[in-house]
Amino acid sequence: MPAKSKEQAIRRAIVEVYVELARLGMNAVSSGNVSVRFGKGMLITPTGCTAEGLRPADIVATGFDGSSKGKLRPSSEWIMHAEIYQRVADANCVVHTHADHCVALSALHKPLPAFHYMIQVFGGGDVPIVDYFPFGSHELGKAAGQALENRKACLMANHGMVSRGVTIRAAFDAALLLETMCRQYLAALSAGTPLLLSAADMAIVARQFEDYGRQPRSPLKRRWMIP
Repeated sequence: MPAKSKEQAIRRAIVEVYVELARLGMNAVSSGNVSVRFGKGMLITPTGCTAEGLRPADIVATGFDGSSKGKLRPSSEWIMHAEIYQRVADANCVVHTHADHCVALSALHKPLPAFHYMIQVFGGGDVPIVDYFPFGSHELGKAAGQALENRKACLMANHGMVSRGVTIRAAFDAALLLETMCRQYLAALSAGTPLLLSAADMAIVARQFEDYGRQPRSPLKRRWMIP
């Protein structure tokens, strides 16, 4: 695919994902942001955007140093996105949301533990939480970037969540799954003290996941599998 056509496809996908996140209640008004690695930088939603008015042309081409061209400024969280891309070679998309249950758990300053075997999807025995730092700060960007070096998602104290993926779809799915699992964990907490899976249990799950979902022929077609 020619570079220009690929860029347009990515821009459209970013808009579609941002709109879908809003439709699912994962973001409200101008909260949250989505980016995709592109060239030596990234394509990212603009600061202050809303799902109702966002267009592919509004997506901002931004360097990892924050430099950009055009009338619109990149998301206030561009530093966090840049940190993740520079720390994780196979991170091609980053999704950040203020999803309700992720925010609720983040306000407790607690990680999401191994209350369910699907926690392994995120790359380990828990989904970590990083300390609170002001939004858009270098401190927050560095903390989230470090957390995602060994995980596909993390919580951010008193803030929300961020996920990464090899494709746009993978990052979107990780964000949606994390919100679902935070909701389930909070439901379990409301009824008592959840019993957690052991490290040995999770090691078995990790081995099972090595070929989970793989098909002998071409993969099932899904939206947003770029780049």
